[in-house]
Amino acid sequence: MIAIIDYGAGNLRSIANALQKLDADFKILHERDEFKGVDRIVLPGVGSFGKASQKLEESGFFLLLQEWIRADKSFLGICLGMQLLMFNSAESKDSLGLECVKGTNRRFCNVKVPHIGWNNVQYAPDEPVFKNIDQNSYFYFVHSYFIEPDSQDYVIGKTFYGLEFPSVIRRGDVYGVQFHPEKSGETGLQLLKNWVELC
Repeated sequence: MIAIIDYGAGNLRSIANALQKLDADFKILHERDEFKGVDRIVLPGVGSFGKASQKLEESGFFLLLQEWIRADKSFLGICLGMQLLMFNSAESKDSLGLECVKGTNRRFCNVKVPHIGWNNVQYAPDEPVFKNIDQNSYFYFVHSYFIEPDSQDYVIGKTFYGLEFPSVIRRGDVYGVQFHPEKSGETGLQLLKNWVELC
């Protein structure tokens, strides 16, 4: 069972519709008490890092997600959900992330923000989450900040917008994507399908 975490900072309907198209077994979680039977988690997100971190705390999901990630259980962070995998963010310096990958989030400089629209992803070869997806395929982005991990070891996809930034990361069974696969047409659906089958 896939759980889509509802903490008041995500576009849940789009990701739910995409998983429905894939005939994936999922439910939207509004409270941590509904967690029974879950073996995979999707954390979507739009808005600011600080508010999202606060809402995760208030909803009781923050510690649960930290424990889940530390146990290397199946997880997919989308957009802000990926940025929350960092330790912190320049957007909200007093707010903590889920501490999956050491690093922070930086704001784009010298380019128009937000970075919005279609852009391509160059991915590491032999990564199964990109099965049946052409190299440099296009995905849909909407963001003003990008992740800056201390190490490139977890970066499996990169995109260029004023600079080259990590657009896909993986640490074991924990994945993060900066783009919105649920809004990226057939290519995005293929990536979601690959993640569902991998996990």
